[in-house]
Amino acid sequence: MEEKQKKKVLFVCVHNSARSQMAEELLRKHGGEEYEVESAGLEPGAVNPLVAQVLKEDEKIDIAEKKTRSVFDLYKAGKRFHYVVTVCDESTAQRCPLFPGVKERILMSFEDPSALTGTEEEKLEKIRQIKAQIEEEVLRFKSLVDQDLLEENFPEHWGAG
Repeated sequence: MEEKQKKKVLFVCVHNSARSQMAEELLRKHGGEEYEVESAGLEPGAVNPLVAQVLKEDEKIDIAEKKTRSVFDLYKAGKRFHYVVTVCDESTAQRCPLFPGVKERILMSFEDPSALTGTEEEKLEKIRQIKAQIEEEVLRFKSLVDQDLLEENFPEHWGAG
């Protein structure tokens, strides 16, 4: 019996500290064995502790000790992906390298948790909102990919990353 090829997805943002981490973990959670998911950043930093707290409390996913990675290291290592999804703004997405063999480059723009202001509780609440937005788009992406409908039903609010 032929083994079905996994759908390889890379989520990219600036520091690989928040948005791409959330998108990676949420697709991993919902995509199961059919997906091979990674995330990376243009200028890798450290995982945002508030994002780690929200993922642990809300999703039971622990990324507190996870290391961030460089998209350029993945590129140099010859990693291949079917889908590269940038989760930052369009100007940042343009800096992402072009991976060979990519079926779709997608831009899903989300607010940057590192730019949030307010009390810790206010920031946590806003991160929960951003996580919910990311999860909604990840589930939309997964549904379209699973049904092989992404190309003809590409959501208008996504850009071509």
